[in-house]
Amino acid sequence: MDVVVAGQGYVGLPLAVRAAEVGHRVVGYDVDPHRIKRLIAGESYVQDVTSSRVRAVLDSGAYAATTDAAALAGFDIAVITVPTPLRDGVPDLTYIEACARTLGAHLRRGATVVLESTSYPGTTEELLVPILETTSGLRGGVDFLAGFSPERIAPGNKRWSFAGTPKLVSGIDAASLDAIKGFYDGIFETTVPVSGTRVAEMAKLIENVFRFVNVCLVNEMATLAAGLGVNIWEAIDAAATKPFGFTRFTPGPGVGGHCLPVDPLFLSWKVQQELGVPFRFVELANDVNRHMPHYVVRRLTTALDRRHKPVSGSRILLLGLTYKINATDLRESPSARVAELLIDLGAEVRGADPNIPEVDRNQLKVPLVDASAQEIAAADAVVLLMDHARFDLPTIENNAPYVLDCRNRLSGPNVETL
Repeated sequence: MDVVVAGQGYVGLPLAVRAAEVGHRVVGYDVDPHRIKRLIAGESYVQDVTSSRVRAVLDSGAYAATTDAAALAGFDIAVITVPTPLRDGVPDLTYIEACARTLGAHLRRGATVVLESTSYPGTTEELLVPILETTSGLRGGVDFLAGFSPERIAPGNKRWSFAGTPKLVSGIDAASLDAIKGFYDGIFETTVPVSGTRVAEMAKLIENVFRFVNVCLVNEMATLAAGLGVNIWEAIDAAATKPFGFTRFTPGPGVGGHCLPVDPLFLSWKVQQELGVPFRFVELANDVNRHMPHYVVRRLTTALDRRHKPVSGSRILLLGLTYKINATDLRESPSARVAELLIDLGAEVRGADPNIPEVDRNQLKVPLVDASAQEIAAADAVVLLMDHARFDLPTIENNAPYVLDCRNRLSGPNVETL
């Protein structure tokens, strides 16, 4: 089939490359010329897609990357994988709207459009399909097919691969579901059909709300346990020995990334708009999450005070600036807020993260240094925010005068856990 994947980011590029590898003719479309330039050169910027895979599908002719919307003409199936950010607490669906108009201009009878971008229940049928109809002059469910299939990307996850993660599929009608399931059956090991697009949209939000609420719950418990003189990490390990009725979550400096701090608020906004009631669990969890960087800074300030060092003028080294272990992504990372708060208090803040690509380093709020023994020893305090595999933990333990360990990976008389 002729396939268009609109959006060549962390969701779209893995899908486009995989679809090309299994035999489809794929156009990877993106409005960012810098991304497309790198892809044409055979360079991947997505963690789970190697440059060698990109070069292989380029060389075979199965994949082409472009910013030219004219190249989308004649597609059999198009998949939308564009961002859906929040703007001042309100879902911003302008990327979906713009993409729908672009695809609608090239939509033909019998073609299929699938939305993978996360949004609130009703987006596919209430927003996407009407734009496609208006732009193309065709009717959804009559002249063209459409549906929703939520992305389940987990960057750096070694247990669940892209193709090995079960894929939810839905359609606006039975014919749409059949077509969409048939496409994804050739890409994923398991597809899971559901009765409609609203169910699939809600399922994606349930997945993220579940994790968001539980991570924020254990974060708040960590702040309370410290005051009660309880080691939260030992308590969690003890609770996890129960073989039923418990899922292990661990604390940290806050929740970051493209999904967890954002997607639950889509549902909260929709519930407020449609039902006029608050989604209290999400709002409470969001409040806890926003304040975790403050708690980290408060713990660090207290520790420095005990050592007769004011935070103002102290040299602080932050280790691990991405939002997730071994990831390269800085989006919504709580480390940025930790750095900002420390800078506001007058600290001299530096960061170390071997995973951040050169192209993304201009996003950082602090100078980037190597986590060398010399740099660690020169700091008044070290904060382990993300325990990347590339960090030499013994070097940290042996050289840091004081460490606030937010991941429970270090030990020694100079180490204090969150």
